[in-house]
Amino acid sequence: MKCRVCRGPAVIDLPRHNANFCADHFLRYCHNQVERAIHDHAMLAPGERVLVAVSGGKDSLALWDLLGALGWEADGLYVGLGIGDYSDVSGEHARRFAADRSLRLIEVDLRSSYDFDVPTAAAVTRRVPCSACGLSKRHLFDKAALDGGYDAMATGHNLDDEAAVLYGNVLRWQTAYLGRQRPVLPAGNGFPRKVKPLVRLTERETAAYCVLRGIDYQVEECPMAAGNRHLGYKEVLNEMERRSPGTKSSFYFGFVDRAVDRFADGAPQPGGEPAPAVLGRCTRCGAPAESELCAFCRLVERAGGAEPVPVAPPRRRS
Repeated sequence: MKCRVCRGPAVIDLPRHNANFCADHFLRYCHNQVERAIHDHAMLAPGERVLVAVSGGKDSLALWDLLGALGWEADGLYVGLGIGDYSDVSGEHARRFAADRSLRLIEVDLRSSYDFDVPTAAAVTRRVPCSACGLSKRHLFDKAALDGGYDAMATGHNLDDEAAVLYGNVLRWQTAYLGRQRPVLPAGNGFPRKVKPLVRLTERETAAYCVLRGIDYQVEECPMAAGNRHLGYKEVLNEMERRSPGTKSSFYFGFVDRAVDRFADGAPQPGGEPAPAVLGRCTRCGAPAESELCAFCRLVERAGGAEPVPVAPPRRRS
């Protein structure tokens, strides 16, 4: 197996591109894909300050590394979710990455700052854990980006993530969410701009990037993700991709290029929840809200101070 560019020994094959790459040219490929995503979708402008949502996993750490290599001033934000040992290990990876590269990492801990964690919130509210987790992270990401005066909030969503979300939304014809299936969600109505620079890279490619760059990341799967339907959607898409390389890219970018605007009128606001065109402000925290309190502050009211719920050990990803 030889590198498409230099004909030297290849370290990875990319069937969707019908190409193999050596280590150096694969890293260059990753840089080019992120640079192209940023340029094609007008994600970032030169000199803008970026806040990266860092989980300690491969995607977010690869994103932080890539943005720095491409010249953007990027700080990291780690949210401690209180998911037992899984969160402890994730935080260690994020801190070590930042310390080794002299980068700034902002930390927010749900338990110490708001007196609850994701397992407890899921139990008290009887919500799916991923729902309570997503709600908390969206609120804290928005708050940190706006409070810090950042120009954009960057998340590590890759092509596999976006294709799986789109697949689920199409299966259920979630038209409100189809309108926001974009690599960029513009700032407005009290929300910061959100960008997804990894949208042209797959999960396998970001993992290989981390290995080749010597980035140590959390390899365990979140113990609370069991039963998440998007994992099932990923399995279906992976099988389709195996049979027909390039399926995920064609599906997602075909939708972005040809169909997303058709659902714009039903799109939710950039914070992620369906909302009216004009939002008020939460009387407690000032965040955009449909009622007196925003969804996050209502969650704090219900789960804050509740007895912590134990978490089962995480499962290793195969």
